[in-house]
Amino acid sequence: MIFDKNTAKKTAELLLQINAIKLQPQEPFVWASGWKSPIYCDNRITLSFPPIRNYLREQFAKHIENEYGKPDVIAGVATGAIGIGILVAEYLSVPFVYVRPEAKKHGRQNQIEGFIQKGQNVVVVEDLISTGKSSLNAVKALEAAEVNVKGMVAIFSYNFDIAKENFEKAEVNLHTLSNYENLLEQALDTNYITSGELETLENWRKDPANWNAN
Repeated sequence: MIFDKNTAKKTAELLLQINAIKLQPQEPFVWASGWKSPIYCDNRITLSFPPIRNYLREQFAKHIENEYGKPDVIAGVATGAIGIGILVAEYLSVPFVYVRPEAKKHGRQNQIEGFIQKGQNVVVVEDLISTGKSSLNAVKALEAAEVNVKGMVAIFSYNFDIAKENFEKAEVNLHTLSNYENLLEQALDTNYITSGELETLENWRKDPANWNAN
């Protein structure tokens, strides 16, 4: 679920502007999963553009407080959301921790890095939602630490059905600044894509695992 339409369109505009998101329906990318995809998203690029990272930070902070109230801690999902998570925590003047994909094999064998206490209210920050598996893995680690996960926020979501199912099953509340539908709408409005390319991009979204650009 997006926070609001205006934020979704503006976020999509900014991500396209700096090529944090690229749309190439005629020359698809190949994901690590092996899927062919007409879209590639790397939201870490936003950290290199101060006005854009500040916009994302402030939108996150505003919507987090409106939706969940001011949390005790912001938790970023490693590694993509560490940067933006720190910025949001700084803006809200609350502590920050980050969650590894798995516990370290050495030292204190932490999965959660930083100081956190049982019973604290935590909002998780993520950069990108695809299936939601890795994001929800972070939530499980936090719940194992006996904190109260109020919800998760992310910059962008592909809005895959499997992600929706995974978040509903885990009973985790997810809000994003933008998503695939609003991205395509913004891209079409600004002539970034043609109506023909829009159809190709919409078809990919229906069945990404079996989609073929040809």
